Amino acid sequence: MNAARLRDVAWQAGILAVICIAVVLAGRQARANLEARGIARGFEYLGRPAGFEIAPGILEYSSRDTYARALAVGVVNTLRVSALAMAIATVLGVGVAVARLSRRRPVAMVAAAAIEALRNTPLLLQLFCWHSLWWLLPGPKAGLFLWPGLRLSSRGLHLPTPWSSPVVSRFGVEGGLWISPEFATLLVGLSVGAAAFIAEIVRGGVLAIDRGQTEAAAALGLSRWQTLRHVLLPGAVPMMVPPMTSQFVNVVKNSSLGVAIGYPDLISLTSTTLNQTGQAIEAIAVAMTCYVGIGVTLSFCVRAWERSRA
Repeated sequence: MNAARLRDVAWQAGILAVICIAVVLAGRQARANLEARGIARGFEYLGRPAGFEIAPGILEYSSRDTYARALAVGVVNTLRVSALAMAIATVLGVGVAVARLSRRRPVAMVAAAAIEALRNTPLLLQLFCWHSLWWLLPGPKAGLFLWPGLRLSSRGLHLPTPWSSPVVSRFGVEGGLWISPEFATLLVGLSVGAAAFIAEIVRGGVLAIDRGQTEAAAALGLSRWQTLRHVLLPGAVPMMVPPMTSQFVNVVKNSSLGVAIGYPDLISLTSTTLNQTGQAIEAIAVAMTCYVGIGVTLSFCVRAWERSRA
């Protein structure tokens, strides 16, 4: 091993040692501060009753359940809205990208304006705008009938199910499937916001395809739509997957903004847990672990899909 290589190894070892020492000293100081203030340490609090209610969701929950159960509800709510937003954003993004690539100038200009407006405004501001629209709707008893059994009001969207249909009662609307304004707002905000970025990813991938493939498709008599569907989009997929994966991870992370509109996601329930127990380090560590796990799992699945296609 030459001298330059030894110096590099020494520098790396020294930096790693400094980081480890800093982490140990910070941990000791944090423990001393917690003991001085009488704040409990450890994750035993996860087994205690939470004592707060959460809006009905996929998982059954009551105030008698534990903090661990409450955080599990937050994880499920985060995954539910994120997965739906990814699917909707992908469909919208491809559609807007096709419009952006249109030879009809008005269509392309409208698509470009929408993309730039969404990409250059904070997602939190977009969520506030979408959420404010619910206050313009009438109350539950005077809601809008969009379709037989489908009712829209300031309390949310009520959909019919095979076993129940929404019925107006003295307490509001009962029966059917209820979609809360908070969930709908976050879903629309995440979907539309991500669709603007996905549209540019798709457009960039299509424009990166060699022009000769377009000319070959035209020589075979394929229409522009057929060329886009059978030649350009499939050929652009390998180039689109890495940035699309990053965008999907961003959707999961941006779902944490639901705390601003009252959606009970992982961050919202972590904040409630932190305020009640005072164990900030443990609560934040659990939340960070959940988000890292979701992101790593998503990236691993995409990489496995890429390897299967190779």
